[in-house]
Amino acid sequence: MRIRGGAAVHSSVLHYFPPSVDSRIRQAIAERKLVEIRYKHQTRIVEPHDYGVQVGVDRLLVYQLRVTGASAGKDATGWRLLDVEKIESLVVLETTFKGSRGAAHQEHHAWDVLYARVK
Repeated sequence: MRIRGGAAVHSSVLHYFPPSVDSRIRQAIAERKLVEIRYKHQTRIVEPHDYGVQVGVDRLLVYQLRVTGASAGKDATGWRLLDVEKIESLVVLETTFKGSRGAAHQEHHAWDVLYARVK
């Protein structure tokens, strides 16, 4: 599934991806559920933490737990900032995570608009 095509309006901001992706990201953050994302031809298991706009681009801040593919190596875990329109697929998993990893990650990113933040 490519995240391009349909448009939906949320909070007076135009999104260029199907509303189902938007709602799945928001659901995963609200329910603190892990997400399986295909991004840059790699499958990643991530904790979604922040979802919003930076410099006009919809982005998702995640803590990556696992990755498969070419760059799956010693630095496979850690914080990643993903461009939502480049997400190739997204599945909300049943597995939950504890929530915020503390305030430290929130201070590193300035959001123009913040749609959702894990608690």
